[in-house]
Amino acid sequence: MPYDPKFDPEQGTSLKNKTRVALAIVFLIAASVSAAERPSAGPPEALVIDGVPPVPADLAEAVGRYGAYRSATIADWHPSRRSLLISTRFAETPQLHLVAEPGAARSQLTFFQDAVRLGRFHPNGGDYLVFSKDVGGGEWFQLYRYDLATGTATLLTDGKSRNSLGPWSSGGDHIAYTSTRRTGKDTDLWVMNPLAPASDRLLATLDGGGWMPLDWSPDDSKILVVEFVSINESYLWLVDAQTGAKTAITPRDTQQHVSYDDARFSKDGLGIYAATDRDSEFHRLAYVSLGTGAHSYLTTDHPWDVEAFDLSRDGKRLAVVLNENGESVLYQLQATTRKLTRLPHVPAGVIAHVQWHRNGRDLAFTVTNARSPGDPYSLDVSTGKVERWTHSESAVPTEAFPAAELVQWRSFDGRMISGFLYRPPARFAGRRPVVIQIHGGPEGQSRPTFLGRSNFYLNELGMAVLQPNVRGSTGYGKSFTLLDNGLLREDSYKDVSALLDWIATRADLDSARVAVMGGSYGGHMTLAMSTFYADRIRCSVDIVGMSNLVTFLEHTEEYRRDLRRVEYGDERDPKTREFLLRIAPMNHVDRIKKPMLVIAGRNDPRVPVSESDQIVAALKKEGTPVWYVMAKDEGHGFQKQPNQDYQSYAVAEFFQKFLLQ
Repeated sequence: MPYDPKFDPEQGTSLKNKTRVALAIVFLIAASVSAAERPSAGPPEALVIDGVPPVPADLAEAVGRYGAYRSATIADWHPSRRSLLISTRFAETPQLHLVAEPGAARSQLTFFQDAVRLGRFHPNGGDYLVFSKDVGGGEWFQLYRYDLATGTATLLTDGKSRNSLGPWSSGGDHIAYTSTRRTGKDTDLWVMNPLAPASDRLLATLDGGGWMPLDWSPDDSKILVVEFVSINESYLWLVDAQTGAKTAITPRDTQQHVSYDDARFSKDGLGIYAATDRDSEFHRLAYVSLGTGAHSYLTTDHPWDVEAFDLSRDGKRLAVVLNENGESVLYQLQATTRKLTRLPHVPAGVIAHVQWHRNGRDLAFTVTNARSPGDPYSLDVSTGKVERWTHSESAVPTEAFPAAELVQWRSFDGRMISGFLYRPPARFAGRRPVVIQIHGGPEGQSRPTFLGRSNFYLNELGMAVLQPNVRGSTGYGKSFTLLDNGLLREDSYKDVSALLDWIATRADLDSARVAVMGGSYGGHMTLAMSTFYADRIRCSVDIVGMSNLVTFLEHTEEYRRDLRRVEYGDERDPKTREFLLRIAPMNHVDRIKKPMLVIAGRNDPRVPVSESDQIVAALKKEGTPVWYVMAKDEGHGFQKQPNQDYQSYAVAEFFQKFLLQ
């Protein structure tokens, strides 16, 4: 979330026109000056640059304006006041801020070099909060107590293991969290009173890296825990808060795998509310009786995933967010009547961080859409009043940014695949070059949200942006999500090949000028398209992508390895290993003929930097043009503003050189 210089909103369209004229003049002047004479924008010290030519300073300035925006996300309500804890960025990384009322100034609390996005107030008075932070993007998160009276932060965990912050106890003086402290790979359940760090204790040893506490029972005798095995298989457990003994709520079913995304105790403690795809293609909200295990489904009439929900403190209301074809829709469910009602006046877009205030009336949530990078809102459900808490600034006015267009195409097996198309302004005539941006996960979903720096491609370079949701994406039912697992991996590549066919049928898109770009699994897809469909693209940008799924599985951090094996296949199995090696872009480097930009973080625990190093070295050996940007202080994607800025400059220069010419 980069820094946002202010702009004058009263300038309106005239400011946009002036900006476009200025940019046109910049590019005309740049074209008349030799590359050697043009001043350049150097990279930050933390970046290692290989093969990237000097980025012209005028291009960096033009691109930089599109990265100069702020966004804000909700972290927590204050327990006794109507004020919000948010995460937003004023300097180089997002930090925690307090907003006293809607539209009030953001008062910064934490000041660290690394990002701080997650924090939760002490429920009994709000005199301190507990937050989570890592170092250098390595995701070895530590928990800290921040005392509001003194502004001091106290380390609560061991400083070495990976710790994930869980919920406060119902009594409000203890937190539950998971830690890899015991073995380095198992996420055990721990409990602590943050005011007395010596109270920290291991409550239950848990095998595997997929455990997370969700809630405490109303009497604090039990902790509700989820065990994630894969995107489509997870289980709910009760852990005795004194002895650590585990009791399964949802026993393993050998006939079908069931997913439970989230869960909360009912007010009386006799049942839980959970989002589950049991007996359904989509995650429905269910009430599960702890006495009988019976499931009662509460959102059956809505064939979409429940992506988030929250239960009011008095237990009378649930806020429910449904993912309807990529867009979020907010509902209220009355716990007694189980009547589901859509809440009015909520801005369109993607909704996250839904949370009730302890007063039971105010509901907070964050909204992001094509014209807003993200801001917290609240809704008073008793009056219907919606209030916007922050107004995130942007150096480039966002009112004219294009809305996403839902598009579909038929893949190799007749299945319809969908995605979102963003068109450049009408002043760009003729067939337009296209950048295909592939999401990560693979269990992710491209959604109609803020494009950020990619708006530069639309508004200034006249490129179209196309974000596909290939098989394996979430949001379209569990059967669709499983269509790329294991030995089916190549079928997702074919979905993008079919997209290239569809682009060729469009009168507004130029199939001869297509770039592919993606991060994480999207980076792997980018490498696959660059390898197996090299004759159909101009260039590619691989961001923290896996160049060989075998070496990736062997070197990703141990706490997440088994979770990834369920998705990609177990590389220890000879048949699976043979398949993964056969489709590895790393093993077909001679087929990669088009220029590539590779971006990586040295501290990446998910996709080790070695995945990028090896593809870059191989491309160099083949003589294929390759640019490489590696950050010594980043992990799975760049988080620090200077690094993000230089990445965007390099990508824009790369597209101008290899896609637009």
